[in-house]
Amino acid sequence: MGSNINETLGVWSEWFMLLAAFTYLVAFVAFVWDMASHSKAIGKAQREAERHGAGSREDSRELVGAGSRGGSVSASATSSGSTAGDDGARNSAAGHGTSGRGPVAGEFRTTADARSKGADEFEALNYKDSISRPAARAAVVVTAIAFLLHTFAVVARGIAADRVPWANMYEFCSTGALVVAGVYLITLIFKDLRFVGPMVTGLVLLMLCAATIAFPTPVSPLPPALQSYWLIIHVSIAVAASGLFTITFAMAVLQLLQSRREKNLAAGEETKLGFLRVVPNSTTLENFAFRLNSVGFVFWTFTLAAGAIWADQAWGRFWGWDTKEVWTFVIWTVYAAYMHARVTRGWNGNRSAWLSIVGYLCVVFNFTVVNVYFPGLHSYSGL
Repeated sequence: MGSNINETLGVWSEWFMLLAAFTYLVAFVAFVWDMASHSKAIGKAQREAERHGAGSREDSRELVGAGSRGGSVSASATSSGSTAGDDGARNSAAGHGTSGRGPVAGEFRTTADARSKGADEFEALNYKDSISRPAARAAVVVTAIAFLLHTFAVVARGIAADRVPWANMYEFCSTGALVVAGVYLITLIFKDLRFVGPMVTGLVLLMLCAATIAFPTPVSPLPPALQSYWLIIHVSIAVAASGLFTITFAMAVLQLLQSRREKNLAAGEETKLGFLRVVPNSTTLENFAFRLNSVGFVFWTFTLAAGAIWADQAWGRFWGWDTKEVWTFVIWTVYAAYMHARVTRGWNGNRSAWLSIVGYLCVVFNFTVVNVYFPGLHSYSGL
């Protein structure tokens, strides 16, 4: 297993990895361009709605002055709508009087607009055919191209090494980045998650840079302890879990930013985070991230169990308090606390987001610091 090394194909794999990284960079720029241009268009629509709404409010005041009771109710409703808690909701009420038609076209609903926590809460993530976003479409296409180049690089690495391509930090990081991009592209088929594109492509790019710059490893055969079918089972599930946790980390960061923006708007304060107009409300982000974290937690549980079985076969014991084993359990504990606190203790909002972020930071610490600086039975970083 892993005895036939094709160095030429290994070099091609490295070149395609660099080409994929450059393509992800182009996709990142396109996603950022879309966020900026789309947010600017929504802001313009809101200002126009405000101007139209000013006329509606003046008409309402004239009716109140004339002693019209119905006009008083209308003015009251308009005033109530103007303090909805988000600039999209406020400007919608101002722009459309008391029609209650929701936020300005193109802006995701905010917490103030969310009416339920059932299946309808993810309607805000559906695609809207009436909105033209050429930069976003281009970004998705470029991301798909980068994913194909990335896939070739990873597969070529595996063929060159005559084994599965996740036996060291370079391979784990590059394969993990591939999983992140793949999960994101699959999710895009069903839901409009283009708003998280800058963070996803940015994180994938960072992972590839870490693989090629910080963890460069030539193609080599497997160490004897890794020559087991459990490598495929144990590490592949760990890579999948890490990929999901990467996406939920990005969504947790956006949730914290969106939550702060919503509070500022509810208090009538100005906010400089205008790009968050194209991001869903914090509640939608939290609930969608929770679903992905639930899947990731199941994967990580299986990773922990499979690792214990493999350890018994390789070293004659299920658990030995090796540094890697301890931190794998720490990660499991943090995400278990996240699941438990949110489901049974009502830890919603920012507290759940921070727990998710802490869990991902533990994943990063386990992959980088533990692998590089803590010697142990799992020291197969290749460095």
